[in-house]
Amino acid sequence: QVQLVESGGGLVQAGGSLRLSCAASGSTFSINAMGWYRQAPGQQRELLATIITRGGSTNYADSVKGRFTISRDNAKNTVYLQLNSLKPEDTAVYYCYADSFTVTTIPKRYWGQGTQVTVSS
Repeated sequence: QVQLVESGGGLVQAGGSLRLSCAASGSTFSINAMGWYRQAPGQQRELLATIITRGGSTNYADSVKGRFTISRDNAKNTVYLQLNSLKPEDTAVYYCYADSFTVTTIPKRYWGQGTQVTVSS
């Protein structure tokens, strides 16, 4: 089992920045990738960024490329999402996820509880 705890959301003015954190605990050795989604009211959940925990390679949605940066601190079992140049349309609940699998377990995705980001114009 993996537990994820997010933090760092809040209210910010347009053009501002926030850094979201996602701390993993439990069977962290089984985590192969982590990332972030967001969901705005009435909209589908949108994948924003992913990072391979051991290799460090990253991938971004076109909507946030160049503004958001995903990073990791393996010693702290924590993934971050730096949000820069925020726009009102970035307002959403941001969710962290972790993909876990080993040679003896089936793949499973774990989710954090979500953190609200609100960008005022």
